[in-house]
Amino acid sequence: MTTLGLYHPAGLVLHRLPAGAKLAGLLVALVAVTAAVREPWHLAPAAAVLIAAYAVARIPVRVALSQLRPVLWMLLFVGAFQVVFTGWRRALVVCGVLLLSVAAAALVTLTTRVIDMLDAVQRLLAPLRRFGVNPDRVGLVLAMTLRCIPLLAGLVSDVTEARKARGLGFSLRALAVPVVIGALRTADAMGEALAARGVDD
Repeated sequence: MTTLGLYHPAGLVLHRLPAGAKLAGLLVALVAVTAAVREPWHLAPAAAVLIAAYAVARIPVRVALSQLRPVLWMLLFVGAFQVVFTGWRRALVVCGVLLLSVAAAALVTLTTRVIDMLDAVQRLLAPLRRFGVNPDRVGLVLAMTLRCIPLLAGLVSDVTEARKARGLGFSLRALAVPVVIGALRTADAMGEALAARGVDD
């Protein structure tokens, strides 16, 4: 199974674009979708553009769908909350915007090497050194975040598959407890590794 956020070297055009340009485009796209989508049918043009972008990047349908699977459970809860408190139309808009945002971010990570993305972020933040911002530290945080996304998705997948193998149904508590414990263990191991390399301040 392809994990969320992993580089997929398949296409040509989008893969060759500078990482900075893709990050800027992602920011513009997220702001535009959030500001422009006010009704459920407004999602259709944005979805069509995103599907076309995935096609240009030659991302297989299976890989594209695997990017969305880890966030579907979250969308169910968000959607249910919105239906209860704001109505079904608002629920569709909120969940649709979230889904498009995740898909757009996944497209950037699928077509951009992590090292290129980190270099772009560090160059972008370099002028802020005079204000006390450490671009290298921000890049490290971003790298760890990108690494943790597939790790957490893998934890959720492992726990879900283990419950299915035992013939057990879905339970939020039974899913959350082992995932949280696994995440804490991973964070502790990463902290020890960073401390061993002198990056603990």
